[in-house]
Amino acid sequence: MIVDKAIYCGGVRETVSGDISDAFSAARVRGDSFLWIGLHEPTQEEFDLITSEVRLHPLAVEDAIHAHQRPKLERYDDTLFVVLKPLLYVEETSDIEVGEINLFLGDDFVISVRHGQANPLGGVRRRVESDPDLLSTGPAGVLYAICDQVVDTYAEISHEVELDLIALERRVFSGERDDVTADIYSLKREVLEFRTAQDPLVPVLEEIVKGRVALCDGTRDHFRDVLDHLLRVDSRVDEHNELLTSALSAHLALVGRDQNKVAMQQNADMRKISSWAAVIAVPTMIAGIYGMNFDHMPELHWSLGYPLSLCVMVVAVIVVHRLLRRSGWL
Repeated sequence: MIVDKAIYCGGVRETVSGDISDAFSAARVRGDSFLWIGLHEPTQEEFDLITSEVRLHPLAVEDAIHAHQRPKLERYDDTLFVVLKPLLYVEETSDIEVGEINLFLGDDFVISVRHGQANPLGGVRRRVESDPDLLSTGPAGVLYAICDQVVDTYAEISHEVELDLIALERRVFSGERDDVTADIYSLKREVLEFRTAQDPLVPVLEEIVKGRVALCDGTRDHFRDVLDHLLRVDSRVDEHNELLTSALSAHLALVGRDQNKVAMQQNADMRKISSWAAVIAVPTMIAGIYGMNFDHMPELHWSLGYPLSLCVMVVAVIVVHRLLRRSGWL
């Protein structure tokens, strides 16, 4: 879908009526100007209208239509093809959604192809249109503005991830022992998606800053500032990943300690139960023997037989109890 199209001449926007062919025709009439066409998840038919007006490499066109590319910068003759991965933080679920922006840049045109809901370019277009000096740099200024917006969003999301990480750490070290393992793994997966989006962008910006992209020679200082911001974000994301690993290790250690405490308590309880069973077993054994009523049992012919047997039971119980207490079982 074509979101917007306009010609920028002398730092001023000129809206183009009609289709894409009319836009290219109007841009060619003017001298010092460039055309910016914005598309959102275009179909093959919509892109055919563009490729009929300007030569774009088929491989780059295929990448732009089907998306799912890593951030990169490629040159095809006089056209620069740049892929960026904008991010969107969903506050309700703490999820990070990854979008994609594909840019075709020439001396007099910019074609932006956006996939997903992350980082709509309407705000970038308004920013560029309000800055004549940036517009005067042509397509390179548009590329800078988009990169700057994407990296600024990275910084904001990095802050949100840090807040989520702090909340997880508090849960790990709180007195409550709720299982945060799934939440740690979930946030770690989001951080991995974050790194997949921003890590490959570093060499892209470094290539521009080092002057290897002729189209961006006039905006190298701008891109140097964006690269500086990106490197800071990259360092923070690495720290978040390490802290998540440490939080997971600490959580598992605390869970293991609690399980050991439970196991030790269970062992102590079993020892006490076994000890009392042993204490009870001694008089039970003696009483069982005397309960057989043999014909020649002492108590049948001796009046002290029963008291003596009871005394033996008491003494046996006391001896067993003291032995168990001394061994620590009771």
